[in-house]
Amino acid sequence: MIARWGSLFVISAPSGSGKTTLVRNLLASVDSMKFSVSFTTRPKRPSEREGVDYHFVTESGFRKMLAAGDFLEWAEVYGNLYGTSRSQTETIRARGDDVVLDVDVQGAAQVRRADPEAIMIFVLPPSFSTLEDRLRQRQQDSEKAIAGRLINARSEVHHYQDYDYVLINENLAASSEILRAIVLAERARPARLGERIRRILDSFEKG
Repeated sequence: MIARWGSLFVISAPSGSGKTTLVRNLLASVDSMKFSVSFTTRPKRPSEREGVDYHFVTESGFRKMLAAGDFLEWAEVYGNLYGTSRSQTETIRARGDDVVLDVDVQGAAQVRRADPEAIMIFVLPPSFSTLEDRLRQRQQDSEKAIAGRLINARSEVHHYQDYDYVLINENLAASSEILRAIVLAERARPARLGERIRRILDSFEKG
């Protein structure tokens, strides 16, 4: 018997804050935690795997899902569509597993409206200069792209107050432990353990 309905954890951050690595560490260190793989109309890159990096669909297929209300959140980015499937996350949660979403601040706002119980976590870099250094050190973007990411970051950081937790990622190991602690603490809330608590209390009545 499933003792609980899984929780929905939403993690947002400016690009370069270390969010992807934090999520990867979380999935590796916490049991019953699953990553929600987004749907996209973007062409698959050679290194990407269907169902692991994204679910790659046609625009018409995406639009059908959108019309059916099957997206917790969605956005158009540089002409491509991206979205988080509601039915996919609910299937995972129905098994008692928690789901973690990696979305931007606009997507997070959509998720909060769709599921007010979602647990929102915002990752901040320790400073603007640190963020700029990290973006350059990873050597993934052109100067133009880096400039665009930094412009977006100046706006995104002010959304921290829309979240339940703020994680300042100065040290990756320490931040990974804090993120893990947030998840474990949320799992211990009475409202999230209702069915299991009731069974325990029943055992006291019958014992």
